[in-house]
Amino acid sequence: MPKPAVKTQQGWSELWKKEDYWAIWMGLGVVLGALLFFYAGSSIKPIAVAPPTWVDFSAVTKHFAAKWTWYVGLYLLFTTLFTISSAIMGFKVREFIVGFTLLFLVSTVILVAGSWKTAIDLNLEPPLLALLLGMIISNVFKLPKWLDTTFRTEFYVKTGIVLLGATLPFTLIIQAGPVAFLQATIVSVSTFLAIFFAATRLFGLDKRFGATLAAGGSICGVSACIALGGAVKAKKEHVSISISMVVIWAIVMIFFLPIVAKAMGMPAGIAGAWIGTSEFADAAGFAAAAAIGDEAAIRSFTLMKVVGRDIWIGLWSFIMAVIACVVWERGSAADRGERVNAMEIWWRFPKFVFGFFIASLLITFVALQFTPQEFNKVLNPEVIGPIKTLRTWTFVFTFLSIGFTTRFRELTAFGWKPLAAFTLGVAVNVPLGYILSVLIFGHYWAQI
Repeated sequence: MPKPAVKTQQGWSELWKKEDYWAIWMGLGVVLGALLFFYAGSSIKPIAVAPPTWVDFSAVTKHFAAKWTWYVGLYLLFTTLFTISSAIMGFKVREFIVGFTLLFLVSTVILVAGSWKTAIDLNLEPPLLALLLGMIISNVFKLPKWLDTTFRTEFYVKTGIVLLGATLPFTLIIQAGPVAFLQATIVSVSTFLAIFFAATRLFGLDKRFGATLAAGGSICGVSACIALGGAVKAKKEHVSISISMVVIWAIVMIFFLPIVAKAMGMPAGIAGAWIGTSEFADAAGFAAAAAIGDEAAIRSFTLMKVVGRDIWIGLWSFIMAVIACVVWERGSAADRGERVNAMEIWWRFPKFVFGFFIASLLITFVALQFTPQEFNKVLNPEVIGPIKTLRTWTFVFTFLSIGFTTRFRELTAFGWKPLAAFTLGVAVNVPLGYILSVLIFGHYWAQI
C-alpha cells in the first residue's frame, strides 16, 4: 500500500491539484451537461449505458451488438476526464491510461455479472462483486506497482458522491440534517475518545498515532487519517498503519453489516443509517449500503455518513492541531510559541461535500418546475436516471480499486497494538450506531 504524504497543500493551487476539487469539477460538469442536454430537448441517456438485467446470456450479446459504440464513447469520456485531472495532479499519463483501460474493461464484466438475475436475487450487487474480484486477483497474482496510479479509490468515490447529490433532493438533506448531525456527533466523539484512550493509555502508543487512528475510526476513514495525521504532524508510517486499520475493518463491515441488517429484518432506511454510523470509509460504506438492495439504504447512508460524519473532518483536524501544538509540543523549544492558523479548519475540510450539496441544489431547483407526475415521467428518466448510471460506474471503479490495492500480506506487518485499539473502537461504534439508528431515531430513518 503506498504511503501517503501528510503535508497539506494550501492556497489557490488546491483548485487544480487536489482530488476533492477535481471531483467537484467533474461531478458538477456531468450534472450541468445532463441539464443542458435536457433543456435542449435531448438527453445524456445514450452514453450513460449499462448492461440490462438478463437471464439468458444471449440478451447480453444482443445488447452489446447494439450499444457497443456508446460503450466506446463512455470509455473515452471517463478516460478523458480522469486522465486530464490526473495529469494535472502529477500522475503519469501513460500509466494511468493503460491502467484505466484495464479498470474499465473489468468494470464492464462486473456490471454484466451483477445484472444477471440470479446475482440480483442473491443480492450480489456489482460493488460487492468488484470488491471480491479485486481482492482475489491482488492476493493471488502480483500486480505491477505502477497500476496503483489508476487504482485511485478516494478520487472515484468522491466523484461518485458528487453525482449522488444530484439524486437526493435538497429538501431531504435539510430535513435529515439535524438528525444526522446529532447522531454523527454522538458516534464520532464516543468512538474517537475510545480509540484514542485505548491507543495511548492501554497500549502506550504515541499520542499523534492514537489521534490518527481515532480519526480513521470515527470520521471518514482514509481521508480523516491523512488530514488529521497532517494536522498533528504524525509520522508517515503511522498514517499508513492507520489507513490499514480502516481498510481491514471497512472490508469486514462490508459483509457483516448487510448480513446482520437483513437477518434482523431492518427496513432499508434504518439499515443504511446503521451502516453510515458504523462503517469507517465512504467507499466501503456505499458497497455495504448497496448490498441492502434498496435505494433508501443508499440515501440514508449518504445523509448519515456524508452529511453527518464527514463534515467533522475539518473540525476534528483543527481541534487536534491546536492540542498538538499547544499541549503536546509545548515542551519543545523549537515548537514553543508556534501559532495555529485559524484557516486549518478550511484546509482540512472535505471539499467534495460542497459538490454534493451543489448538485443536490441544482436538481432540486429544476425539479421545482415540474409536478410530481412530470418529475417521474420526464426528469427522472432523462436526467436523474443517467446520472445514477454514471454514478454506478464510478462506484464500481472504487470497489475494484479497493480490492486491487488490498494485499493481506502488507496488512499483517504492523503488530497487534494498533489493531487492538481500533477494534475497541469498533466495539463501541457498532453497538452505539445500532442503538441510535434503530432504537432512538429508527422512526425517522424508516421513512427515508
